[in-house]
Amino acid sequence: MLRIYQNTYRRTARKAVVYSTKVICCNHSTLCNITRQPRRNGAGPQWEQHHSRSHEQFLLAGNQARGWTIPPHSRGYGMFVVRILRGALKLRYLVLGGAIGGGVSLSKKYEDWKEGLPDMKWLEDALPQGERWSQFSQNLIEMGSVVKNAIDIAKEDIRSKTTVAALGIPADESRKKYEKLQSQVETLQTEIMNVQIKYQKELEKMEKENRELRQQYLILKTNKKTTAKRIKKSLIDMYSEVLDELSGYDTGYTMADHLPRVVVVGDQSSGKTSVLESIAKARIFPRGSGEMMTRAPVKVTLAEGPYHVAQFRDTDREYDLTKESDLADLRREVEFRMRASVRGGKTVSNEVIAMTVKGPGLQRMVLVDLPGIISTMTVDMASDTKDSIHQMTKHYMSNPNAIILCIQDGSVDAERSNVTDLVMQCDPLGRRTIFVLTKVDLAEELADPDRIRKILSGKLFPMKALGYYAVVTGRGRKDDSIDAIRQYEEDFFKNSKLFHRRGVIMPHQVTSRNLSLAVSDRFWKMVRETIEQQADAFKATRFNLETEWKNNFPRLRESGRDELFDKAKGEILDEVVTLSQISAKKWDDALTAKLWEKLSNYVFENVYLPAAQSDSFNTMVDIKLRQWAEQALPAKSVEAGWEALQQEFISLMERAKKAHDHDNVFDQLKAAVVDEAIRRHSWEDKAIDMLRVIQLNTLEDRFVHDKTEWDQAVKFLENSVNTKLVQTDETLSQMFGPGPWTRFAHWKSLTQDQQKRRSVKGELDKILKNDVKHLPSLSYDELTTVRKNLQRDNVEVDTDYIRQTWFPVYRKHFLQQALQRAKDCRKAYYLYTQQGAECEVSCSDVVLFWRIQQVIKVTGNALRQQVINREARRLDKEIKAVLDEFSDDEERKAHLLTGKRVQLAEELIKVRQIQEKLEEFINSLNQEK
Repeated sequence: MLRIYQNTYRRTARKAVVYSTKVICCNHSTLCNITRQPRRNGAGPQWEQHHSRSHEQFLLAGNQARGWTIPPHSRGYGMFVVRILRGALKLRYLVLGGAIGGGVSLSKKYEDWKEGLPDMKWLEDALPQGERWSQFSQNLIEMGSVVKNAIDIAKEDIRSKTTVAALGIPADESRKKYEKLQSQVETLQTEIMNVQIKYQKELEKMEKENRELRQQYLILKTNKKTTAKRIKKSLIDMYSEVLDELSGYDTGYTMADHLPRVVVVGDQSSGKTSVLESIAKARIFPRGSGEMMTRAPVKVTLAEGPYHVAQFRDTDREYDLTKESDLADLRREVEFRMRASVRGGKTVSNEVIAMTVKGPGLQRMVLVDLPGIISTMTVDMASDTKDSIHQMTKHYMSNPNAIILCIQDGSVDAERSNVTDLVMQCDPLGRRTIFVLTKVDLAEELADPDRIRKILSGKLFPMKALGYYAVVTGRGRKDDSIDAIRQYEEDFFKNSKLFHRRGVIMPHQVTSRNLSLAVSDRFWKMVRETIEQQADAFKATRFNLETEWKNNFPRLRESGRDELFDKAKGEILDEVVTLSQISAKKWDDALTAKLWEKLSNYVFENVYLPAAQSDSFNTMVDIKLRQWAEQALPAKSVEAGWEALQQEFISLMERAKKAHDHDNVFDQLKAAVVDEAIRRHSWEDKAIDMLRVIQLNTLEDRFVHDKTEWDQAVKFLENSVNTKLVQTDETLSQMFGPGPWTRFAHWKSLTQDQQKRRSVKGELDKILKNDVKHLPSLSYDELTTVRKNLQRDNVEVDTDYIRQTWFPVYRKHFLQQALQRAKDCRKAYYLYTQQGAECEVSCSDVVLFWRIQQVIKVTGNALRQQVINREARRLDKEIKAVLDEFSDDEERKAHLLTGKRVQLAEELIKVRQIQEKLEEFINSLNQEK
């Protein structure tokens, strides 16, 4: 069969249409050209075919029936085309097969390579989140808009200038406008530069993070299919950690810490900080013109490393000391920490600021830079600054294994030095003192070279030292780098007069490089000589503490403050969970009681009593209740709900104290956490608006629905009135004194004022007896009558005194009447339902208290749902936030977790840590030998 795949049209010489069709013989996979010519007799088309010889019979047999003819002169050409196409088709299958096979092989290789990669899921947390990139792109778009605006402003400026010139506008106006536009452009350029600087810092930070990630990836790749190994710390890092532990353990200088370290001492502005920076090969400390900058001890651990970086002990950030921006940040952080360590009006502090500096070629050692010795105090210093610096310096130098790096300013007279006397007091034989003369370049110009030689040979001062060194710490330029200073120092000593005359100074006594080598050598020699002795001392201390613990707390484990805090945290959060499991009935009872406790006084004083004085009780009640619901009632209800929640939580904590496994060491901490969380917790504001709507709708109902509610309202009224009667009786008892039986039994007598009160009460009782429905206030005539009757009995009182006595007397009278009405209304429900407000028995009191009771019910129900659904969870969040804050506050934990047990456990844990680190360091030190 044939398949036609292309049709073309052409014209013959006689302008007859010829159809040329290319077909493929499907059973031979060859291509044929068939030309169809119209028959001249119009009977049908004739075809001319160009085909190879091998298919001639096939085509003649199959196509002549259709009127096709094949021209014989085109067979050679058709055969050539067919062969080419057949080769191309074979090539297609080869390429396709190779592509499929190569794809399968590549996919298999990719899967093997993918399985060999380490697990990189941790990179999802380490890499920056998408918000940072989106913010960066947004800022770039804003920066582009700023540049576009600047260009538009410049174009507008040019256009305006042209307009000004064309219209003849004065040049002054054009110049002002141009200056204004130019200032705007400059401002925009400044903003663009600031944005570039900002994101350049971000890029640098990301590059550093990327470098760290690459290092971690290499470590993971190296340790693939092997057990994780702890990265080995350097020897100096291990020793520095021991000193850090001792610093935290011995903040009060109560324990003899005799581990070696290099103590840098000197007069203020003598160049001791510059010497330390020269040894560290970086300007890491802030500077001030004559101002005291070193306000606290700075412990600097120097170690060799591939990169020149610095890092504080309590942070993870590394400062690249090859970049000026990181150096500036480091100096600002040092200054901030120094100022933050000074509290209570002090000028200096004992708190140690610890940092590590690593870099190529750094000598391993631990140096402590102390505040400079001062001879005179300024007005902005604390009164004890001078003594505090002396005491601090003596403490560090009194360590028998400390190396004293005594810094002397060579540009001032040696006799003015204060530090040499202190050094001689602590190290009179000079067995651990290294003397350093700074600013020798200035000293050579100002002083006699022979005098300098005497100082460096130890012949001028009575102070003795292991060695004497001369250094140059700068050229007086703040912007000089350490490399420039060191080059200047070497050039100076090469050309110095001190070497061209027959002096005693040797080449190894000069330059900061030789000084750092000498100090490091002496430091490690001192460490090797004394570390074993210090480890034995801590081992003995640990044994004594463990013995004391076993004798005092034999059944308890040594739990430090952190562990105790975590345990207390778990117990507090468990109580919060228990709070959410309190039954609905218990919440309803607690909220109802708290609500009535908050609202009862207002109901009696501002609603019930004023309405009873008016002629229209029900109207006055409606007005008072509506005003109350619109203003004070919702807020008071929320306050009651908050206090009920607080009361229930505190009661849970109190019940937990009575458990048999309760540990009272947590009581103070738990109480502080609960108090702080409750103080921070506040009810949601939208609850007030919700309650207002509910309460207003409830108070609109003035009809008691059934006998059960009526009986409950009567009982509620009786209980409330009886409570008020008890309170009124207590007030009357204090006002009128005890009764006859009490006076007889307890040998008490009435005071003169109480006798007067009793006389006034007798007259007032007569008035109430004559008029049972008396108004709450006395008329003028009644006051006059009472006063005159008392005068006949020789009792002198004024009208105010009578009114003060009348108030509690009338209140008791009113409450007794209200209680009687409640008893009368107990069985009057059906009479009330039939006659309503015109009932013979006045039961408006019962209806009022039924309305109050209904408001309390719906309010308590709403508050209960709010407590269970929202407030308990919000209180839980507050408690967790308080616990997180307390966990980071070591001072507060130390204040709240106290006692001999806690202090002994803390000391024992600390001594164990120090001893273990010392033993680890000693083992590494012995291996290095």
